[in-house]
Amino acid sequence: MVKGNMDPILQSHLPFAPWLDPRARRLPGVMPLTYDDWLKVDDAYAAQLAYKAKLMAERRDAVLMVDPSCLEAARELLKVALGNLPHGFGAGDVITCPDGRTVVPDFKAPFETLSTLFQEDFVILQKQGDAHVLSGALLCFPASWSLAEKFNKPLTAIHDPVAEYGDSIARSVERMFTAIRAEQPLMRSNALVYADPDLHHPHRGSDKLRDAGQAGFIRSERQCMVRLPETQAVVFSIHTYLVREADLTPEQAVGLLTHPITREEAIS
Repeated sequence: MVKGNMDPILQSHLPFAPWLDPRARRLPGVMPLTYDDWLKVDDAYAAQLAYKAKLMAERRDAVLMVDPSCLEAARELLKVALGNLPHGFGAGDVITCPDGRTVVPDFKAPFETLSTLFQEDFVILQKQGDAHVLSGALLCFPASWSLAEKFNKPLTAIHDPVAEYGDSIARSVERMFTAIRAEQPLMRSNALVYADPDLHHPHRGSDKLRDAGQAGFIRSERQCMVRLPETQAVVFSIHTYLVREADLTPEQAVGLLTHPITREEAIS
């Protein structure tokens, strides 16, 4: 069992509160992104990477699934990510990580290498017919969904359990994924409310946080969509922030009262 009695892995603050931005509140809430702002490093880096290593050692089959057809795209993803290392990394044949570890990239095991470098989870979607299909993923920090339920399924099936994700939005998101250009990645953010702060949260729905005596946690996923130029696969990366509700800024806390979070599942 991975979870045990480990302390929560938290960021000290939430850099972006999607409930305060009208663009983020309006589904699908997509905004343009630059490559130098794609991958992030924050104060939870060392703890999140250590937890990823633990999950890969103890629950590898649950957090890593790769169809053979996805390997070329996964190698390209690693190449593109290494070409866009965020501040705090040392580049070269051996990568120096922000926590001082060194990693030798292994293009024969691209997802495994990604799991040792970045806080982000990575999902690869490849076009099959008229739909993008989830053909490979490193998903250590799911927010109320399991990789086993979604693997090798099309984008629309991935979102079936989410009430807000109706047919019209499903079609528009599929069109959006088809239209993503390699030179213009996209970003969106969501916000979720949990009482259980475990980052590895594959069971659907969260427990109720307003029960007497329970502390509340705000979980926000920074979700980026990147078209790989060679394989044309779409990468869906997820950087997970988790903060105590008490650590929100006054503006964020007031805004949360005005725009309360009622959804318990991510639109991933």
